[in-house]
Amino acid sequence: MHAITIPKPGGPEALVWAVVPDPEPGPGEVLVEVCSSAVNRADLLQRQGNYPPPPGAPAYPGLECAGVVAAVGPEVTGWSVGDEVCALLAGGGYAERVAVPAGQLLPVPAGVDLVDAAALPEVACTVWSNVVQLARLAEGETLLVHGGGSGIGTFAVQLGVALGATVVVTARAAKHERLRELGAAHTIDYAEQDFVEELRRVTDGRGADVILDIMGAAYLPGNVAALATGGRLVVIGMQGGRKGELDLGMLLAKRASVHATALRSRPLAEKAEIVRGVREQVWPLVESGKVRPVVHARAKMAEAADAHRLVETSDHVGKVLLVR
Repeated sequence: MHAITIPKPGGPEALVWAVVPDPEPGPGEVLVEVCSSAVNRADLLQRQGNYPPPPGAPAYPGLECAGVVAAVGPEVTGWSVGDEVCALLAGGGYAERVAVPAGQLLPVPAGVDLVDAAALPEVACTVWSNVVQLARLAEGETLLVHGGGSGIGTFAVQLGVALGATVVVTARAAKHERLRELGAAHTIDYAEQDFVEELRRVTDGRGADVILDIMGAAYLPGNVAALATGGRLVVIGMQGGRKGELDLGMLLAKRASVHATALRSRPLAEKAEIVRGVREQVWPLVESGKVRPVVHARAKMAEAADAHRLVETSDHVGKVLLVR
């Protein structure tokens, strides 16, 4: 089969469409004939040599895919050859075929195109596990989403609204209209506005109950200042650096909490539990139309370098897909 390989870390030109060995499904695994995958920031880091796949994961990038079940390994029940599926992966989505632990498979939601379904697994599992399972976002609360125009951001906006929260986002001004269409109540231009001041203004000084952050160190002081009493900050990215100063006094005074999580490196059992929650709680929202995949562009998988260049500009809103 063919897959996107990285013979040597570097820029987008480091991605090479090459012939590689065919995967075989092991016990508890399903072989998926891939029709589409999606570009995530982790893929860019892996291409640069800064985020190697976990032990046992395929060497090729790609944290999600959609396609058709081509074979079922031993000890697998509930899936059959020919099923249309999408999947959460630890790697290997940029390929013609990939072996997936059965617990990380999801049916393609009714009403969603098979190709577009590749835009869902990673963002749905990330947002669900962090915003709902960990931070316990509740109806009537305020959710602040940084990087609102990203795949994670556009999904978090929709899910927050569907759960009855008021959603505030930070994003470039050019993306604000689209984010309001998705349900964001307030948009903040992080380049021109102080997000802490703006958040306090639109919440009458209260702040955010939950903050979903991709920036890390650069936003840590502001995020703590922006939390409401009892607020929960969840950090899922470090685009703004790894080390920052944490005001424990402010955190204690607010009885607030800070969490930092990653999805890719979690044990299979934890991923399977997250996927079950997404299937039971999020997929009905997708099938009802309350939450939908947001796809900015599609590129041929063999030309993944062009898709990486687009994602690096941060000019997109939603996901960039790679199509076979």
